Amino acid sequence: MIGRNLERQYSRFAANDSLQDYFEKQRIVAIDGIDTRALVIHIRQQGAMNCIISSAGLPLEELQAALRAVPSMSGLDLASTVSTRESYLLGDMRSDIRIAVLDFGIKKNILNCMVERGGVVKVFNAAATFDELEEFAPHGYFISNGPGDPEPLHYAVKTIKQILHVNRPLFGICLGQQLLALANDLPTFKMHHGHRGLNHPVQNLITGKCEITTQNHGFGVDAAAVRASSNVEITHVNLDDDSIEGIRLRDRPAFSVQYHPESTPGPHDSRYLFDEFFAMMKNN
Repeated sequence: MIGRNLERQYSRFAANDSLQDYFEKQRIVAIDGIDTRALVIHIRQQGAMNCIISSAGLPLEELQAALRAVPSMSGLDLASTVSTRESYLLGDMRSDIRIAVLDFGIKKNILNCMVERGGVVKVFNAAATFDELEEFAPHGYFISNGPGDPEPLHYAVKTIKQILHVNRPLFGICLGQQLLALANDLPTFKMHHGHRGLNHPVQNLITGKCEITTQNHGFGVDAAAVRASSNVEITHVNLDDDSIEGIRLRDRPAFSVQYHPESTPGPHDSRYLFDEFFAMMKNN
């Protein structure tokens, strides 16, 4: 149905051979003939799940077998597969603020937000050791976002514990928050259905203000464990489901959020977090 509609829509370009050839080479995968409302209700009730969509006309049994072969997200270390292979530098090397970044799948605009504030950043592979980070003589550390389950990233948790031990500023986003929690013996879990897209309302418990945020995660930090902790406090909560959106340590200059303050093109409600990170490094 979708293919026929597109064919009719672009039929007026038939005289243009190059455009017609271009269109014919496109591969559009779509589904039709289903009750999409029922699909939404099913996912809402059963939780996030894998699926397979095929235009190859394969038997249902083959498609089901291919779907069963897709690994579960739980226990899957995807961050190491998307991390940079070689370290690289961004920003003005004359800067007074140097930031060591552990890359688990970092978004470019996170780096932009730090460079725009006058920092020079060195981006390291996810498995970089604490000693490797220290060679850069950083004033602060950034723990990036990334895909997959945080639980199997034991190498990263070890490094973060060493960072916390030297008592320098640390800021984490998304997966970075989950890893900071694990480094403080707080468990994470796979959410029934993750937070995706923009317009997620988050309350800053320090200021009382609400922020409209962009989010993209399927794992979270155990709320009961954070509330029971004597050294980790909640700074932000999701106003839709009361999940943990931000934490900070009481005895260390370390904090994190679960959402994306760098979101492009917006909203920009949470860009102040980068300012707070830089103020923390300067004061430290």
